[in-house]
Amino acid sequence: MVDYVFDIPQFRRWYEAFADETAYPDDVLEAYYDFATCYISDEDYGLLNGKCRYRAITLMTAHLLMLSKINPGTGQPVQPQLKTGATVDKVTVTLTPPPLKNEWQWWLTTTPYGAELLALLQSASSGGFVYGGLPEGTAIRKWGGLF
Repeated sequence: MVDYVFDIPQFRRWYEAFADETAYPDDVLEAYYDFATCYISDEDYGLLNGKCRYRAITLMTAHLLMLSKINPGTGQPVQPQLKTGATVDKVTVTLTPPPLKNEWQWWLTTTPYGAELLALLQSASSGGFVYGGLPEGTAIRKWGGLF
């Protein structure tokens, strides 16, 4: 297992939205980093490893931090949605999630950090993730061209 050390100054440089040390103290960033490892393991295995795995964990950290922002007008967390309709008189607004394959993809696309993470995960898993079995199971065909 690779020991990923959370580099807070680097995180603040990569994600300038969280550069304010008063709004985002170090202990809050560390807590969200630990929480992000619940979604993306910090164990170095498979096709997503090394710097790419660390980047994925920090992207998930930024995604979770962005989702935790509170809207000053309502006091509720910010939840971006697609607006599909609106009415002025008697105020009606219709919201719908983007047309994606599943809720996981929709949830990741609610922030720019999550969308970047989704792209990273999809590029690292082209051909699909395989759990267990032969190492060549991560390819479309087995070694020697057999299925």
